[in-house]
Amino acid sequence: MTPPDLAHGAIGNGSVLALVGPDTSIDWLCLPRFDSPSVFGRLLDETNGGRFQFVPEQGDVGRMAYLRGSNILRTEIRTAEGACEVLDFAPRIPAGLGVNAPAEVHRLVRPLAGAPRLRVVFDPRPDYARADVDLAITAEGLDVLGGPQRLYLHSNVPATTITDGRPFRVDRPCYFVLSAGRPPEVHDPHAVEHAFERTRAGWVAWAKTCALPSFRPEAVLRSALCLKLHQYLDTGAIIAAATTSIPEALGTERTWDYRYCWLRDSAFVVEALRRLSYLSEGERFVSFLRDVADDGPLQPLYGIGGERDLVETQLPHLAGFAGAGPVRVGNAAYAQTQHDVMGEMILCLDTITTDPRIDDDPTLMPLIERLVTESIQASREHDTGLWEFRTLPRHYTFSKVLCWVAASRGARLARRLGFPDRAAAWKAWADAEQTRVLAGAYNVERGFFTQALDGVHPDASNLLLATLGIVEPRDPRFVSTVREYERLLTHGGLMQRYRHDDDFGATTSAFTICSFWWAEALAMTGRLDEAVALFDRLAGHANALGLFAEDIEPETGRQLGNFPQAYTHVGLIHAAITIGELLEARHGHFRAWTPWH
Repeated sequence: MTPPDLAHGAIGNGSVLALVGPDTSIDWLCLPRFDSPSVFGRLLDETNGGRFQFVPEQGDVGRMAYLRGSNILRTEIRTAEGACEVLDFAPRIPAGLGVNAPAEVHRLVRPLAGAPRLRVVFDPRPDYARADVDLAITAEGLDVLGGPQRLYLHSNVPATTITDGRPFRVDRPCYFVLSAGRPPEVHDPHAVEHAFERTRAGWVAWAKTCALPSFRPEAVLRSALCLKLHQYLDTGAIIAAATTSIPEALGTERTWDYRYCWLRDSAFVVEALRRLSYLSEGERFVSFLRDVADDGPLQPLYGIGGERDLVETQLPHLAGFAGAGPVRVGNAAYAQTQHDVMGEMILCLDTITTDPRIDDDPTLMPLIERLVTESIQASREHDTGLWEFRTLPRHYTFSKVLCWVAASRGARLARRLGFPDRAAAWKAWADAEQTRVLAGAYNVERGFFTQALDGVHPDASNLLLATLGIVEPRDPRFVSTVREYERLLTHGGLMQRYRHDDDFGATTSAFTICSFWWAEALAMTGRLDEAVALFDRLAGHANALGLFAEDIEPETGRQLGNFPQAYTHVGLIHAAITIGELLEARHGHFRAWTPWH
């Protein structure tokens, strides 16, 4: 089967997150939470997954695009009888200092010229297409019976027209509001129009507060808007991606469920939010992280409500993306031992609490002491590493570096909070550990930092060593590592995570964030023009809406892996800000009015 392009747009409001294809089809939607069973799952089974689509009679679906500064999608449809637009959004209504974001998806179809005719394909398949569905006609539309959650579709198009798939004329605004749990409060086109206008105004107001860099601000803003869609409103947790089981590489079993919150991503997410001046989002996320830390020993990932047991199972009745299975729900990595997680928690705390706009919080000290103590103990032990190898425990360099980060940044936090003795002890340990880790990780004969201590394999996570502060970016060992990785890990101009076999054999796709790490490392080592060229080439791999999946197939440039991938967009944000800052420094002159370019 030819794999479909991941040309979708994402809409959401912090309660729901849906993927809309360029043919107007909602191909992925889980209700009532990001990690709930799917209601529409065409992305994972073309025939049986379910979809919600508008099909023109004798016409074409035109270009889909985001309304400027928002997460609202607009698609134009033209037929022989006229033209109309489809506006897709999840209501996010400003309300005081917060927002009202019900578990709803709104679809507003408005005429532009004439009276085109459309058919509605409303084919919900709740519970990952396992439920028996009954569509009950009501005065407002349809009730979807069956599955774990009752769904409601309100519309001013007759219910029988929808269920029978008969064409209807778009000679007035037509609305379709799908909600979970309780019926939507809107009952007429004017209410949906009002929700649309207030949602649009709310997104534009949010976008205006983004501290954009002078370098590629449009790409950064779209990434910021995408990242915001991944934050669960109730808890502040940020998921890795909207989907499950889109394969990292075709023809492999690398199909994972990414609808959860990884501590691995947390430090980079929080720092990206801070650099964009979204401290409130960062604080919410840190609050979530503190809650899960208080709940017991740290683990690599959690459910968006703080759930700890994310048992991994397979759904053999679904064909999978492009027929590539298995389809998985849950993720067994929750039970792995990953020693980087303590350092990443400390990084989050350091990022937020050292910002002068945030008050000091002495109540953090017991958590900081616990995380530093656990990191020091773990620094001499094997783990599974940030790439979550299932059967390959090692002394992974990245994990050792994050243990050092925990003590180094922990010392800074302790000093700030008034605990000088602990700060001195932790700094002394960190200084000694820095020497030990760098000596063990750098292979003199090969000229690069290796994946594990005393190892031989390159690993793109080591491109972060300068960012994390354990080595200077102009250190000859780091400079040499960047150059050797370009020779050893790039394929088709893209950076792979590693090249050796893992639990599932050889890796083929390029993990997209690694290429953004490469671009940032180039900039930090002084190769700024190359960094700019690489960034622009990477940006060209985004889909037409500016969204990235997890991976890129080097031979074809096709995006693969779960989508949209928050981690990739975080990498883009960091690379763009770093490149922009270094470009400004290189110019060496004051620019009172910074041109956007």
